Amino acid sequence: MSLRRVAVVLGLLEMFGPISMDLYMPALPQLATELNTSESLAQATMSACMLGLALGQLVVGPLSDRFGRRRPLLVGVGLFALLSLVCAVTPSIELLLAARFFQGLCGSAGIVIALAVARDLTEGVDLVRLLVMLTTVGALAPIVAPVVGGQLAPIMGWRGIFAVLAAIGVALFVLALTALPESLPPSARHARGGGEGFGVLLKDRLFLSFLIVGAFGGTAFFTYLASISFVLQDSYSLSPQLFSLCFAANAVMSVIGAQINRVVVRKAGPARMYAICTIATAVAALAMLLTVLFDAGMIALLIPLALMMLVGGGTQSNGTALALADHRDRAGTAAALLGTAGFAIGPLVAPLASLGGTTPLTMSLTMTIAYTGAALLVCLTVLPRLRRTPIGVTIPEPVPPGL
Repeated sequence: MSLRRVAVVLGLLEMFGPISMDLYMPALPQLATELNTSESLAQATMSACMLGLALGQLVVGPLSDRFGRRRPLLVGVGLFALLSLVCAVTPSIELLLAARFFQGLCGSAGIVIALAVARDLTEGVDLVRLLVMLTTVGALAPIVAPVVGGQLAPIMGWRGIFAVLAAIGVALFVLALTALPESLPPSARHARGGGEGFGVLLKDRLFLSFLIVGAFGGTAFFTYLASISFVLQDSYSLSPQLFSLCFAANAVMSVIGAQINRVVVRKAGPARMYAICTIATAVAALAMLLTVLFDAGMIALLIPLALMMLVGGGTQSNGTALALADHRDRAGTAAALLGTAGFAIGPLVAPLASLGGTTPLTMSLTMTIAYTGAALLVCLTVLPRLRRTPIGVTIPEPVPPGL
């Protein structure tokens, strides 16, 4: 199987996170009204799924190191489809929260195993470029899903959207079953559980730094996901359809940024691009906060937000490649920790930040604090450690034409 085909398959499998959030995001206000609940609890349905995505990776990642990639993947994708149907028929916000948590728990298989398979097959700059290709395919979800969700919400409501998620889960199960071969041979598997692997990884201070930066970035990005529909539709009176177009435009910026990174990383290197992109997101977040504080309007807010999306993909793909570089023998466990760091903190912070109501100020302030923390950690901890402890990220010569 060519790397381009692998990137398409892995990108589609990694769509679980985006489609679980983005497809029904335009229907969040509708969901809150129909279930007679608050904005904060409606947002918490996203938080519950994100927590499931985070915790599930801690289980699935080590299992994939022990039993191979295919079996845990197929079980997780199949259960994701089933739990999507449960979400569609749930009668209360409490049951929906529980169903969303388990939906995320099972859907985590696609996310963590996609990264592990990528690490099985490539390394160094080749890994960065494969991750960018994977991100580009996966980015179709946040481009298409909110637009589709915005059109479906008035027609079939949020329950119908969860039925669509179930159908997508079935399609991805068939794809994984037929198009993704096993990438981890029995000789490379670990017979023991994941506890030892977690211990080894958490003793690696450089890897731990990447985890914390990922937690900051995940907090900022989830705050954006959980808040942007309320900010644009309630504070700026956009319709669900116009909101979907704005959200999709930001996703397009992510794709453009990923492609720029894919080209530039061959000369600049992953470490330099990682630092540049992390600092740039913090600067853009501060600019967005200033537009809110000076009440400059919606367009002024959207411009730095788009810039954040443009450079944010470089932070993720380069950071993941750097973090996995020296841990090929535990790629599943390492990918699980990275994914958990990105998914775990944001779902707790976003609802707390919006307890008094979701506003442009609460969104921009939370994102600025998180991205600034990430930039400071990269400058003060990650870059000095990379200089002292070089890792296996080199530019191969020649670069394979498939990338």
